[in-house]
Amino acid sequence: MDFEDIIYESKDGIATVTINRPERHNAFRSQTLDELTAAFEAAEEDPTVGVVILTGAGDRSFCAGGDISEMGALDPQVGRKFLGKCLKLSNTMRSLSKPIIAAVNGYCLGGGHELNAICDLTIASENAVFGQTGPSVGSVPIWGGTQMLPRLIGEKKARELAFLCYRYPADEAEKMGLCNKVVPPDELMGAAEEWANRILDMSPQSIKLTRTSMNFESDLLYASFTHGREMLALVYGSEELTEGMKAFDEKRKPDFRKFRK
Repeated sequence: MDFEDIIYESKDGIATVTINRPERHNAFRSQTLDELTAAFEAAEEDPTVGVVILTGAGDRSFCAGGDISEMGALDPQVGRKFLGKCLKLSNTMRSLSKPIIAAVNGYCLGGGHELNAICDLTIASENAVFGQTGPSVGSVPIWGGTQMLPRLIGEKKARELAFLCYRYPADEAEKMGLCNKVVPPDELMGAAEEWANRILDMSPQSIKLTRTSMNFESDLLYASFTHGREMLALVYGSEELTEGMKAFDEKRKPDFRKFRK
């Protein structure tokens, strides 16, 4: 497969999917979402693959969320299509018969943090930073943030992440349950591959059925994802989102207080 935004490799039962936009902190655009979906579909169709590792190129970022250069220009109609690509990717990941391990290096923020929440297991580098960004840029964390995070870390902590948009270093993230294990940066991929090989030693049908059973309750939240898409699509092009995206590009604090009547 010929990809531009990602790298797909398969070897010894492990498929490695790398978001390859380090110059944009591995932020995803529409093309990235399409390519990620195709990569996970390829891993599903390959009978030699038993585990997938998702990571980001370089050591600065796992994924910093949606690319502001595209998201800031969305209107409700185009934004709905963009969010539809997000849902297609998350549905593909959730329906996979094989576990997904996130190997988080550097920033794991916004939609990138939601990608992490969708993965089964997470190993983080000591330089990893986790957090949601939605309300800080005029957006909303409806792609797993409002659905998965309460189940991962509890209601109160999930609301803290979603409302306050603080950033958390890897050691705090591990204590919260946002990642399973923290390792030195040069050991990140080795640690992810060690866990992947451990899974490969297990019964594949048992792993598949266990994953399906564990996902059952949260899979019922699909209606919340589609509901969130419709709400967020209407926000694209609004004054508040435009202010948030513009402030991000200009490296300044957005002035959302002017919108409070």
